[in-house]
Amino acid sequence: MRAHAVKLGLIAIALVALLLGYIAGSTTAVAGDANAVAQEVMDVYYPGTETLGPDEFRVTACGTGQPSVRPKQAAACWLVELGNGDKFIFDIGAQSMSRISAMKIPMDYLDKVFIGHLHVDHMGDLPILWTGGQKMNRTVPLRVWGPSGTTPEMGTRAAIEGLKQFMLWDDVSLAGRLDVRATEWVVNEFDYKGVNEVIYQENGVTIRSIPAIHAIDGAVSFILEWNGFKFAYSSDTFPNQWWMEHAVGADLAVHECFAPPEVLIEKQNYEPNFALWLSTLGHTSPAQFGKIMAMTEPRMAVGYHFYNDFDTQPIVLEQVRSTYNGPVTLATDYMVFNVTRDDVRVRMAAVDHEIWPLPATREKVVDQSLVQTYGEFTKSGEVMMREVLEQIWGEVNQKYGTNAQLPPQG
Repeated sequence: MRAHAVKLGLIAIALVALLLGYIAGSTTAVAGDANAVAQEVMDVYYPGTETLGPDEFRVTACGTGQPSVRPKQAAACWLVELGNGDKFIFDIGAQSMSRISAMKIPMDYLDKVFIGHLHVDHMGDLPILWTGGQKMNRTVPLRVWGPSGTTPEMGTRAAIEGLKQFMLWDDVSLAGRLDVRATEWVVNEFDYKGVNEVIYQENGVTIRSIPAIHAIDGAVSFILEWNGFKFAYSSDTFPNQWWMEHAVGADLAVHECFAPPEVLIEKQNYEPNFALWLSTLGHTSPAQFGKIMAMTEPRMAVGYHFYNDFDTQPIVLEQVRSTYNGPVTLATDYMVFNVTRDDVRVRMAAVDHEIWPLPATREKVVDQSLVQTYGEFTKSGEVMMREVLEQIWGEVNQKYGTNAQLPPQG
C-alpha cells in the first residue's frame, strides 16, 4: 500500500509539473477579468505542413529569452509569414537560427531582416544567417534594415561592414563554391529618429519604424501593415509616446516584458539598485508592459524577453494583471500565433531536431573562377590517397550520372 501511495504521489507531482510548465509556456487571459486565466487546449503546429490563407498571417517566436541565451530560450527573434507568401525576420539574436531552421522554410524566402538595435542579443545570429544561408541553399542576397546611430560608426551600415570583415575567412574560402548571389549584402540604414517612417513597401506590405528608448540613442521599434492587419514589434524599449500612438489596435503586439526586479535579485544575484534600474528603466517591467497594453488595446498582447519558467511565469503574469485585463500571452521559443479576422490561435511548434536544409527555389549560379587555391606551402602537405578518392568519385559519378573529375596529380 505504501509503495502504491508513493507511486500515485509521484504521478500527481508529475501532472502538476506538466500543467505548470504548460501554463508557463502559453497563458491567455480572459479580456475584462484581471484574475481569470483561460487555458485552452492547444494543438500543435507542424512546420512546413500548413498553407496560410489569403487573410491570415503567422508569427513564430524564434527567440524570447534574456540577453544571455540558454537551451530553452534563444535571444530575441520573431519570424512573420504573410498570406501573400512574404516572410520577414525581426531581430536575429544569438542562437535563434536553430529555431528559424526548425520552421522548414527555404532560405530563399528568408532574405529580409529588420534589426531594432545593435545589441548582440538582437543581431548575434546575423552572421549565421548570412554564411549558413549560403550553405543551406540561399540563392538571393541578404537584405538587412536597421537604424542609424548618433555617428556613422554607431549605425547599422558600419556594423555590417564590421561583420563582413569578421567573416572574411568564410567569404574568401567559399567563393566560387556556392551561389554567388548568396554572398551579397543589401543594407538599408534609416534614421532612428523617424516617426512612423516608411522603411519598406513592397507587394502590399508596409513596414514603418518608430523611435525606441533603450540603452543609448539609436533603438527603434517596427510596425508591419498588410491586408488590413497590423503587427507591432517593440524590440527593446522603455515605455514611450511613439508606441502609444502608432501601435494602437494592433492585431498582434509583441513587446518586451522584462523580468521583474525581485526575479533578477533572487535568480541572477543582481544588486537591488541595478535590478531596479535594469527592469524598470533599462527595459519594460511586467507592470509597465501591462499598462502599455491597456492603453493601446491590441487584439493579443505578447510579452517576451524574460526567462519563462514554472516559477517565474506566475510572478510576471501577476504583475501584468495588476495593470491589464485584456488578452495576453507570455511567450517562449517555438510558440506560434496564427492571426485571422476572427481569431488569434496560439500553439507550440513540433520541433525536428534532425532538420536538414531545404533545396533552393531556383537554379543556382556558381562562378568557379572565383575559387581560391592553396599556396605552395599548404599544398606541399597534402596526402592525396588517390586510390581511395578515385573509388569514391567513381561510385558517386556512377550513381548520379555525373562525370566529375579529380584534379590532376601533383
